[in-house]
Amino acid sequence: MKKNQEYKELSDKDLRERLEAEQLDLIQTKIYHSTTPLDNSGSIREKRRNIARIQTELRARELKKD
Repeated sequence: MKKNQEYKELSDKDLRERLEAEQLDLIQTKIYHSTTPLDNSGSIREKRRNIARIQTELRARELKKD
């Protein structure tokens, strides 16, 4: 719940920037994991979940505007 509250406090612009950063980080982590196994492979799952949380918050704001 802590993450969700953090995302609700950010502006739309900040959320979009964070989304892009998370997506790039996920891609880089996947590439790195394919060459050298990660110590904590759960970090990939956590990055995907963070991306989903951000997208959910952005979508909720879009629906609220209508």
